Amino acid sequence: MITWMQRHKKWLIITIWISTIAFVGAGFVGWGQYSYGDKAGAVAKVGKVEITMGELQKAYSRLYSQYNQMFQGNFDEEKAKQFGLQKQALEQLVQQSLMLNLAHSYELEITDAELLEKITTQEYFFKDGKFDKDTYKQILSQNKLSTKEYEAGLTKELLIEKTLNLLPVTTSKNELNVLNTVANIADKISYKVLSRDSIKVELSNATLKPFWETQAQNFMNEVSYDLEYLLQEDILETYTDATLGKFYSENKNHFKDSNGKVMSQESAKDLIIKELNNKATKDKALRSYIAYKKGKLADDIKLNSVTISNSKNIFTPEVLEKVSKLSPLSPHIKPLIINGIYHTFKLVKVNQATQKSYEDAKKEVTALFIDKARQEKIYELANKSVANFKGTTTDFITVSSVSSLTHLSKEEAKEFLTKLFTSSKKRAYISLNSGNIVLYYILEQKLLDNTNNNLTNTIEKLKNSMFSKALVKTLQNKYQTEIFIQGL
Repeated sequence: MITWMQRHKKWLIITIWISTIAFVGAGFVGWGQYSYGDKAGAVAKVGKVEITMGELQKAYSRLYSQYNQMFQGNFDEEKAKQFGLQKQALEQLVQQSLMLNLAHSYELEITDAELLEKITTQEYFFKDGKFDKDTYKQILSQNKLSTKEYEAGLTKELLIEKTLNLLPVTTSKNELNVLNTVANIADKISYKVLSRDSIKVELSNATLKPFWETQAQNFMNEVSYDLEYLLQEDILETYTDATLGKFYSENKNHFKDSNGKVMSQESAKDLIIKELNNKATKDKALRSYIAYKKGKLADDIKLNSVTISNSKNIFTPEVLEKVSKLSPLSPHIKPLIINGIYHTFKLVKVNQATQKSYEDAKKEVTALFIDKARQEKIYELANKSVANFKGTTTDFITVSSVSSLTHLSKEEAKEFLTKLFTSSKKRAYISLNSGNIVLYYILEQKLLDNTNNNLTNTIEKLKNSMFSKALVKTLQNKYQTEIFIQGL
């Protein structure tokens, strides 16, 4: 699967234009940092639409979660690099931004009522069969999204959907007739599967090292950052009644019950103490930050040391993003709350990316070498075998006879049949996305007398796919795309 996805990753990019806010169960994943041009606040601009770093990281996180599900939890940052997830995430956002430009050109808008209707009909926010505001906020909080962020993303989704509704794709009776004819073409074939995994590749330093030398610039150690940081634990104080009363009087609107009514001072006492402690903790963290910047930290304050990078980050993606923007002239970060504790960071040193040694890169080089060698050998074998191979003979099969090809997986059979019935060659071979190759020879052919009345959806999908590709190309020519992030 890994090899196939590497070779065909461009087809894995979501090409539908509605940007789903797929946050449920998608943890936030951080990734490597890049240098910026003048547009530090944006990573790209498409027409009049800017793409922010936050949007890019969230798109990356959603993609990462999708791949991780496909790999049943065995997906990691190394595989993410191989598949170019960073580039895929940016391409998704660029495609979305193209559609948003088109929506703006039509002067389309999403009203508050339309947004509210969408939110309140999404079942993952339901409790006891209906929308629940607390559940809504809780799920967003668990997935590191504010209501503002989520609703902004949802507004974009609805705006793109509204735009697409202005460009409907329909089918005609003639198209149904043509597809019915195609679906009834039947072939009796002989076929043989050449498995890519069965190709043996000899490995030795004598063959690997010269290969690595031609690819060495592609195997780099990641940028890392040496940091110092200090922690501010929670302050727990005892307060006088006068202090509690004064704070309650000035901030009573902070303390409301489930019905939205202001609580009495006595009922809110624990909440008042908690808020006072939070305030005291924050004030102490800010004072320590100022002293840290001035080099006047108290002797009893302990400094911790750590090195973080894209693959080794014990903090959050936000920390890595902020650290990447620090410099020797401005090396400090204001206190950040991480797992409920204030952290104040100082950049000590940036360890720039360096080329990996042969030994360090050997594992990656080996996988790449095997992939390339197998690809070359299986094509060589296919070319030698196609003229006189002995294979398995089928009954008459059509483009939908997936279960008849027992030597192929379901997905491989679908792909093979689609390519077979669009090929003009009687004897040839077909390369599959899995990396395997199928040799085939058409023995007989006939036209079946069947009528399929369930092809409307198939035609719509085909036409939508063609329409989407054409629309992208048109919008790319209409709206200029500027990329400010380097390394993609």
